Amino acid sequence: MKFASTLAMAVAMTIATPAAAQNASQDGVPGPEQDPFIWLEEARSDRALEWVTNENERTMAALAADPRFEELKNEALAIYDSEDRIPYVSFRPDGLYNFWQDKDNPRGLLRRTTLESYRTDSPQWETVLDIDALGEAEGREWVYKGSTCLPPEMTRCMVALSDGGEDATVLREFNTTTKSFVDGGFVIDSKSQGGAAWVDADTLLVSRDFGEGTLTESEYPFTTREWKRGTPLSEAREIFRGEPSDVSAGAYDLRDSSGEIQARTAYRSVSFHETRNFIEHNGEWVELDIPRKAGLQGIVDGQLLFSTDVDWETGGQTFPADSLVAVDLEAFKADPNGAPKTLVWAPAERQTRQGAASTADSMYVSMLDNVVGKIVKFDYENGRWVQTPVALPDNATLGIAAASDETDQIMYTVSGFLDPTTLYYTDGSGAPAVLKTSPVNFDKAGMDVEQFEATSKDGTKIPYFIVKPAGMTMDGTTPTLMYGYGGYQVSMLPSYLGATGKLWLENGGAYVLTNLRGGGEFGPGWHQTAMRENKQRTWDDFQAVGDDLVARGFTSPEHLGVQGGSQGGLLVGTALTQRPDLFNAAIVQIPLFDMLRYHLIGRGASWVGEYGDPRIPEERAWVESYSPYHALREGVDYPTPFLWASTADDRTHPAHARKGAAKLKALGQPYYYYEDMTGGHSGGVDNEQRAKLQALQYVYLMQQLMDDDTAETAQASGGQ
Repeated sequence: MKFASTLAMAVAMTIATPAAAQNASQDGVPGPEQDPFIWLEEARSDRALEWVTNENERTMAALAADPRFEELKNEALAIYDSEDRIPYVSFRPDGLYNFWQDKDNPRGLLRRTTLESYRTDSPQWETVLDIDALGEAEGREWVYKGSTCLPPEMTRCMVALSDGGEDATVLREFNTTTKSFVDGGFVIDSKSQGGAAWVDADTLLVSRDFGEGTLTESEYPFTTREWKRGTPLSEAREIFRGEPSDVSAGAYDLRDSSGEIQARTAYRSVSFHETRNFIEHNGEWVELDIPRKAGLQGIVDGQLLFSTDVDWETGGQTFPADSLVAVDLEAFKADPNGAPKTLVWAPAERQTRQGAASTADSMYVSMLDNVVGKIVKFDYENGRWVQTPVALPDNATLGIAAASDETDQIMYTVSGFLDPTTLYYTDGSGAPAVLKTSPVNFDKAGMDVEQFEATSKDGTKIPYFIVKPAGMTMDGTTPTLMYGYGGYQVSMLPSYLGATGKLWLENGGAYVLTNLRGGGEFGPGWHQTAMRENKQRTWDDFQAVGDDLVARGFTSPEHLGVQGGSQGGLLVGTALTQRPDLFNAAIVQIPLFDMLRYHLIGRGASWVGEYGDPRIPEERAWVESYSPYHALREGVDYPTPFLWASTADDRTHPAHARKGAAKLKALGQPYYYYEDMTGGHSGGVDNEQRAKLQALQYVYLMQQLMDDDTAETAQASGGQ
């Protein structure tokens, strides 16, 4: 089964909004006259970068000068650079491919090996593309952002490269047989979001910034062109066009497991969570009669599969939310909206589907059952779907690491908070067997894991995990770090704590992972009940867990810290401003923070479906009620936060964190601010940068939650 890779690439590769060019007030949205720090929205202006440099120097003076910093950084770097960590791979006809970064290859190697070699403790790798060497030769800060290759051989690829780690990329044709870029091949040198997918050896479908009138308000492409080799991209024929009001739009080819194109399809993402789907039928685009919260999943044994996040009534049947639905492919191509559909799988109570992958003959679905992982194999046999549970360890987080389209080979990951990730493999002829195990990064002796529930403001039970010293004294003195996300139907699941275990747990801290509404731990409804006008429920859930930790004696406000990134940064921002009495540390990483201008900053316009539109008075009221930037008030004793961002982040723009720090300073509040000058939405682009960011954060947490006196260091960071 082939999935809609063009759609995924179009969503993944996006471009920054020139927010500073949109400074004027509109529809009540604050402009320069209401917002004194709006100039920080210009990511690389001289004034903004001078401000960043000064903030970085003050924060480094306070945190990197701590004698623990170098030790923590070295410990984190040793984990990231470890030669015996699992090299995860993808299946291709010419071998197993891996992207690898270490101290000698900070930007990374694309490399390959054979299955026979991979089974050994020391696989023999063949370098296919050296990103460090490429960057050095061209004088660029190239970051590898993946590739899309032409099936079935998968030797012709369009490689995506980012300058400095931002989402926007350039695309170049690469030949994995010659291990070189193709002389005179397809090249798109103007950076943009969007991608390119192969139709055949001489044709690409391209969704990019084609100039004025081809990007949505969210700065995604909304047109797709068919580009023939040897012709200018400007002359490529447009085959599909969405609307500027869409989040994104594009066309892609749906392929079966052999790589054969079975249909040409298209989509219009009318909001972040709603999509209109189309198929090319008899030379015309026909919209599919499926819910906007449903989509195509792929092809298995001549059956086309759909997933749906809402109840779907069709043909006299009702398919429940979160189910998988199938239709005969040939019947579908003959009559896209009239072919009968059958149920493949529907969730039981507290079950939810997490993802799917397929081999040549089967589909595999990873799911959660009360936040415990399961994987089920689905086969279409004699006109019906047969389910077989995959024999993997119980009470663990399970994932599909790799699956082959051409064979029945598949790899799984098994992980937990205290147990290193184990990689399992099968070729389909037997039960999965252990293939590789991650190294032990920290001493788990004397630690245990428990699951509890907190009661949110409206009475809903909110699960959370706590990793803590076994038999800890319940007197509220344990330094505790609480992590959350709570958005976009993303599930927070137990996984090996690695650097957190070494840098935090081994030093006496406890760690809490929250399963908030807005996430996907219990299916689409768990998400949909806490979005838009109900987003405050997510913030309430997080704060309820904090209260529960204190009430049970695990910790106390003096020793409780919170952390989250992106949407999780917004979560921590609301905790900071709504319950400053409950926490003594807050790591606000790559956050959303200014919710009245978020649709004008970075890629914010694409997230209106999650939060609401500040230009609409009723919806502005929702977001203004919790916007951390606007909730900061004079005279409130806030815990000293640590805000950090990345200059190159063209998704969640650094302006959010910058403006939060600037306002805290104006209010006379202590704070730390750090901005990584390279790296995209995930922070550092190499292991050295990642280790530095980890060390800064854990020094901060130790100063705030473990040390007796934090006032001097907070003062040194430039907060007052």
